Amino acid sequence: MKELSLNILDIAKNSVKAGAKLCKIEIIEDEETLTLRISDDGCGMTEEFLKNVTDPFCTTRTTRAVGLGIPLLKLEAEQTGGSFKIESRHESKYPDSHGTVTQATFYKNHIDMTPLGDVISSVVTLIQGDPQMDFEFVHTLSGREIRLDTRELREVLGDEVPLDLPDVLVWIRGNLEEQYRDASL
Repeated sequence: MKELSLNILDIAKNSVKAGAKLCKIEIIEDEETLTLRISDDGCGMTEEFLKNVTDPFCTTRTTRAVGLGIPLLKLEAEQTGGSFKIESRHESKYPDSHGTVTQATFYKNHIDMTPLGDVISSVVTLIQGDPQMDFEFVHTLSGREIRLDTRELREVLGDEVPLDLPDVLVWIRGNLEEQYRDASL
């Protein structure tokens, strides 16, 4: 993919398909590395599926027999000298603590480093596409934290205001943009 923000969108949509109630998106950056961690409380993957999930011909899709999101993320991380891991606990074996954690670490100065891209648009798109699901976004950058948690928004807005209303989405985008501006000061 051309931007890591598109990988975020793709992996988080897997959380939606897995029936997750919460998807946490974390980006941790220091001088040398960028680590992307996406975790959810969805149904998880069976051990057999987990063994094959980095194979491009392993997919849950019914429209085509190719699933490139996870294999591409793994490739992109490893091309920079970084690493990739995915852990999952299927609800059949872990009825009280199921879900998936996908983590990729990149070396930022490597020539093959994929740019982060428009992560704000990815977060807004996820919320707009699945307003009933909760998303927690945290980007730790230069010792500062940019964050948005839809559970906190729901506390303020109440149940009668859906998160996919245009005014709410504009506010979410503006809030994240402001936090990124403040972090760069």
